Amino acid sequence: MRRKERKNMVAFIGKVRRTEEFDFSMMTDEDIEHIYEKTYHVHETIE
Repeated sequence: MRRKERKNMVAFIGKVRRTEEFDFSMMTDEDIEHIYEKTYHVHETIE
């Protein structure tokens, strides 16, 4: 995963879940991607 892509995913997760970006600093790319996909799916279902 590219750095910019990861940064955008973390920003989206932080905005939707109201979480600090620092919370994701120790996670792997796979962890971030998994959380992003879950968050995006729930976000799209709600809207």
